[in-house]
Amino acid sequence: MKKIGILSDTHNYWDEKFEIHFADCDEIWHAGDIGSMELANKFEAFKPFRAVYGNIDDYSTRYAYPETLRFTLENVDVLMTHIGGYPGHYDPKIRPQLYANPPKLFVCGHSHILKVIYDKKLDCLHMNPGAAGKYGFHQVRTLLKFVLDNGNIRDLEVVELAKRG
Repeated sequence: MKKIGILSDTHNYWDEKFEIHFADCDEIWHAGDIGSMELANKFEAFKPFRAVYGNIDDYSTRYAYPETLRFTLENVDVLMTHIGGYPGHYDPKIRPQLYANPPKLFVCGHSHILKVIYDKKLDCLHMNPGAAGKYGFHQVRTLLKFVLDNGNIRDLEVVELAKRG
């Protein structure tokens, strides 16, 4: 059993609340637009950290993290990328991979809109944690927490950090 904390679109913003909300997590996943290697290093120093780069990330961040990450944890096949879309509207760049070999959990960011949707066609849970940073059009900064347990995804929590301003 692993408790996961997931966020996206920090845009180089560190919130001390990350340490509070992720304290009970075994891993932190970042779905892109980290903003800097300094911020990534803060996460790395705090907890085991998995991440993908996003469209605003610089060369050093793109060198350190892949565009797409696929792994299995607690018997859950996970695919993570920054620009992914959502069920029925997947981004053309990731769509072939999703349809050819659907994961059990698909994680992306980019839209700054928190969405958790089950895709019946692919038998896949889609998660977008919204945006945890201050830049963008979102009104509330958000993140997600959940448990992976021997093939199951359970105990999903939505955390509202604060208003964006």
